[in-house]
Amino acid sequence: MRYRLVFIAGLAVGYVLGTKAGRERYEQLRRSARQVAQNPAVRNTAETAAQQGRQFADKAYHVVSDKVGDRVPESVAQRVRSLRGHGNGSGPDDWGTSNT
Repeated sequence: MRYRLVFIAGLAVGYVLGTKAGRERYEQLRRSARQVAQNPAVRNTAETAAQQGRQFADKAYHVVSDKVGDRVPESVAQRVRSLRGHGNGSGPDDWGTSNT
């Protein structure tokens, strides 16, 4: 019985110390990630990548539209038109980047 109590006490102490160390490391990683995300170079690179993605998507849209033509049901075509009108270049998009 004594060994069980010592074992359970050891588990409890290990758990408490482990969670404290784990939380400190988590907070350290979180601070580092926030610093990287707020770095102007990283933000500019992300903005450029988002802009290029929008350009590629626009090109792909036109290629697919030319190939598909009128074979798309009208309900789908209306949905696509409404989505294209949604990203009109003003303000941030769903990813937090501006459409500049």
